[in-house]
Amino acid sequence: MITVRRQTSLGLVQDQDITLRCHFPFRTYTDPAHGACGRLRVLNIGVLSANAAYRAGPESSIDILTWLWQGTLSTSAAGFPDDRLEAGGLQAVSTGEGVSCLAWRAGPDGATFLQFWFLPDDESGEPSQEVRPAFPALEDGGFRILASGFPEDDPEEWRDIADGAPVTIRARSRLMDARVPAGEGARYDTTTGRALYLVVVSGRVTLGPDTLAAGDAATVMNQTGITVMAAEDAVVLLADTAASESAL
Repeated sequence: MITVRRQTSLGLVQDQDITLRCHFPFRTYTDPAHGACGRLRVLNIGVLSANAAYRAGPESSIDILTWLWQGTLSTSAAGFPDDRLEAGGLQAVSTGEGVSCLAWRAGPDGATFLQFWFLPDDESGEPSQEVRPAFPALEDGGFRILASGFPEDDPEEWRDIADGAPVTIRARSRLMDARVPAGEGARYDTTTGRALYLVVVSGRVTLGPDTLAAGDAATVMNQTGITVMAAEDAVVLLADTAASESAL
């Protein structure tokens, strides 16, 4: 089953110096019709003006992944060194028993980012952070794992860590990206009991009978794989997580 979410239907939260377009309920935005996608509880598109900051916290028992689409972003999480993201970079914070404050500050050209909040399998333990300031240029056509809670995706298990290795999270979930040229496709296969959430960052794609433009998204349930076809050059993000809160 595929359920399409159009960009025009997303929630809106204006908080401090940031504009958030929300796929699921967040802060002042409520929407019983779009509660979550399995253990993916929050997905926000954040837009910061030049040198503006966005703050959150305290937060616990959640994995927060921040993927930068445009601009530059300085990251700060209490107890960890500050870092900096370039376009395509990723910060992952597993809050564990608690992180008192998290902050993201845009550079002089502003910043646009997507932020995913996953329920972790293990809610306890010390907080952790892992950052990839930028990933290597993405090869056309296939899904690449950016973050994962699956041991088999850990490069330490089978090869030396490289700059493009996925970050490790506590949620048994994956976050992936793909750059698909016009007229070509990208395939992803998963297992039963999973929920997939696809976001079109740029371009236009087809998913089954539906066409999705930049900013649109789709929930895919009760399927063990999807094929995304690009109607024009496209960049997409894909989350794979347990379909229900109790399914670990």
